[in-house]
Amino acid sequence: MTQNRTALIVIDLQKDVLANAYDSDGVVSRVVGLVDRAHAEQVPVIWVQHNDEAMPLGSDQWQLDDRLVRADGDARIDKTYGDSFSNPQLPALLERLGMRRLVIAGAQTDQCIRCTWHSALILGYDSVLVSDAHTTEDGEFDGIELPARATIAQTNMYATWGSVYPDARGTATAADQVQFV
Repeated sequence: MTQNRTALIVIDLQKDVLANAYDSDGVVSRVVGLVDRAHAEQVPVIWVQHNDEAMPLGSDQWQLDDRLVRADGDARIDKTYGDSFSNPQLPALLERLGMRRLVIAGAQTDQCIRCTWHSALILGYDSVLVSDAHTTEDGEFDGIELPARATIAQTNMYATWGSVYPDARGTATAADQVQFV
């Protein structure tokens, strides 16, 4: 039997991050389903949690949404930058586990999700962005309104059309279509 080489990475689904996020209830519900499936299929689940001055480590706003439960065998990676790979513990853990394919969900689409997904490709991991299990909030840049739905759609488009690197490929797939094995 071939060893499973896929891990589920759940990024920043913390109380403060989700407070104004688009479709946060739907996203959290779909992530709960993904986590349950991953556990049932013995797929490693890695929880990434951001902390900074506004969201100090261990504070109430830093905590995961109450519907998300980290199992005893799940890993947790702390980060202080948008890219989850900025903490060297993540690539070390993935290497130790022999992971080559990552399924990525969480928040925020235009920041930590996009940075982590892109870095995974650059580092040679095949990367699946769960198209209906990442979120962000409405934004504005340079005087232009950026509705969360548009940001999510643009990110899914980028991933769906495929990002191909020399050793990796990126895609986007809905939660109910994700294959871990």
